[in-house]
Amino acid sequence: MPHGDRDRGVHLDTAGLGRMPAAARAELVRWTRHEDRHGPHVVDEYVHHVVRRELDARLAALLGAPAGDTVLSTGAADAFAALVARIPLGPGDRIWTTPYEGVANLTVLSALRDRARCRLEVVPLRPDGDLDLEWMAAHIDDDVALVSVAHVPAGCGIVTPVEDIGRVLAPYRCLYAVDASYSVGQLPVDVRRIGCQLLTGDAWRFLRGPESVGFAYASPEVRQALSPYGVGPLVPPEAARVVALNAALAVQEAAVPAGDLAAALRSAVEETPGAEPIAPGRVQSGIVAFRHAEVPAGPLRRELAARGVTVGKTVAQETPLYLPGRGVTAAVRVCVHHDNSERDVARFTEALREALAVRRHRTVPTAVRAQAPARAAVAAPGLRAVPAPTGESGAAPAVRDPRPRRTAGRRHLAPVPAPAPDRTA
Repeated sequence: MPHGDRDRGVHLDTAGLGRMPAAARAELVRWTRHEDRHGPHVVDEYVHHVVRRELDARLAALLGAPAGDTVLSTGAADAFAALVARIPLGPGDRIWTTPYEGVANLTVLSALRDRARCRLEVVPLRPDGDLDLEWMAAHIDDDVALVSVAHVPAGCGIVTPVEDIGRVLAPYRCLYAVDASYSVGQLPVDVRRIGCQLLTGDAWRFLRGPESVGFAYASPEVRQALSPYGVGPLVPPEAARVVALNAALAVQEAAVPAGDLAAALRSAVEETPGAEPIAPGRVQSGIVAFRHAEVPAGPLRRELAARGVTVGKTVAQETPLYLPGRGVTAAVRVCVHHDNSERDVARFTEALREALAVRRHRTVPTAVRAQAPARAAVAAPGLRAVPAPTGESGAAPAVRDPRPRRTAGRRHLAPVPAPAPDRTA
């Protein structure tokens, strides 16, 4: 849908796919046709000699990174896999991840653990859902070689305090990786302030670029660590898509929190009878996830679409260390961005009310499952779960390694097995 076109409906799924600005869409069409007519080499030369200099400068400014420290790929998950898989670790090393880690990155970390025969540990949560920074400060040492954190996860709108984590990790030798796929373009992202050595992002979400384009910031420390061992090749995106991303960044507004608009969206969900927001943590982004007591996420999403409101859906497999432990299999994901308005939120609120009224006459009500009781994290074979603090309700159980399928540059997820009992305890 062209940017600013309100007559065709309300788009509240930028976390899944942003609405490309008209200038970026025009460039994508123009250079795709040019490639069809003249072949890929002409477009590749144009990108190499003209576009990349502008794009590298814009990416550096967007991320607060030094010029020349960013690389392009077909997506954030692909960049993470190519770079992290080759980090030289050994049996004495520890990898930290969080309950909000996405399935694609978790798969890479699990494979790295198996290859290096090191430990993969899950940092516990506080009772409010935030990462336990005090636990991190108490347990960090030079055995921790890699820490991987999602700035904003796929399954809910929590904003991880990546800058605070960076300050905890700074005195130690570990490499710090941040997945900014769902935050860059929506929230300020500055690698210097964060203190990370690796940051990955997608172009097609809040940056509103084309699909199958992503990027990574790789610090000199990362490049030095990888240089003796070689780096898995980063598959370059199609040249026409690179041109379109450059055009999208040229009109990118300054990333600031959605503020009042996001608060209005959350209020609309919270005030809906039967809706249960999935909103751990004290700081929320412009993403709101929820499930309903009577209507499953899929049918509700379709009812909203029939009323001209596009929303997304998140499934438990996207964040397998968090959502399954809370009894969530699927949830509606709604988000606002800079190109949304109060009118969009009002239309969503009205459409949600109408959709639920219609579905109540078609379905037999089913109760929303109760929140999973607090319990110690249980590790599947090979994945070490860190014990949760006493009274902690947000500890995430570890699961078997998920295996994602990939289509058209985006991750579509296969079912994740239920947590296996730890028979070694």
